[in-house]
Amino acid sequence: MDGTDTRAIPAFVFGEELADLAEHDPRIVVLTADLGRSNRALDFAARHPGRFVNVGIAEKNMVTIAAGMASCGHLPFAATFGSFAALLCAEQIRTDCAYPDLPVRIVGHHSGMSMGFYGTSHHSLEDLGMMRTIADLTVVCATDANHLRALLRLSLHHPHAMYLRLGRGRDPEVYDTVPDLCVGQARTVRDGSNLTIIATGSEVHPALRAAEILAERGISARVVDMWTISPLDRDAVLDAANTTGAILTVEEGNVTGGLGTAVAEVLFEAGARVPFRRHGVPDEHVPVGPPAGLYAHYRLDAPGIVAVAEELLTTSEGDAT
Repeated sequence: MDGTDTRAIPAFVFGEELADLAEHDPRIVVLTADLGRSNRALDFAARHPGRFVNVGIAEKNMVTIAAGMASCGHLPFAATFGSFAALLCAEQIRTDCAYPDLPVRIVGHHSGMSMGFYGTSHHSLEDLGMMRTIADLTVVCATDANHLRALLRLSLHHPHAMYLRLGRGRDPEVYDTVPDLCVGQARTVRDGSNLTIIATGSEVHPALRAAEILAERGISARVVDMWTISPLDRDAVLDAANTTGAILTVEEGNVTGGLGTAVAEVLFEAGARVPFRRHGVPDEHVPVGPPAGLYAHYRLDAPGIVAVAEELLTTSEGDAT
């Protein structure tokens, strides 16, 4: 994977965007753990070599080093595969970054099942569930290239530690311009009345495509980009419960503890009565295979989301009779 030339892949604007921002912000430094080509951190290193650190295959040390740099006034972005960033470095993220409330940005790229053939050791299906339980850690998911640019720009002014979840760099466009973002505020990217699909990260685009297919079948589906997982936009969730007929959450990750669980907590605590279903990877280790095949297998592509949405609506109609 590290040998893949990703310069022409739109979503890998990580190094390029940070290099632009660093021209005007001397605090920015970038660290990676021997994955500079995979995450395009080398684009940053080419323009700011004195502010780039490759720590080698030492991810835990990378996070601790980043925390130390933050304590000295730097704004560090520490990037590695999501499976390593969140799972391997969870203790360092909690104790070294979130607990002292340092502005470290942990960048977990190639998240979810996007590593495909690399298998369970490289799949980050548990990261949202783990990261959102850490106090004082903001958890966000990039939707596409323009959204990632917006996240990086927003992060310059965010005072707390952040976990930024990125895809594999082949994310289809959802936003044709760089959106204005505010932490904790979801974005409605399509309106509808029969159903709300609350998606995050890589699943926003297939959710939009699913909504188009559902519209052809007479079903009006709202699509909400819940790009901030912690803090969650409670108002957006409760508005969906009050104004649409059902809620379906969609995420590229284990449904246990992730986006779907966060939305379920909001609904339950508010006493909202609305047909609801979590959709993602069931609580299992996924098989080895190409990402596209895995998405189809777990019905996380557009046709699969359509099928799950129709099942939810059919079940809710049956319960109402």
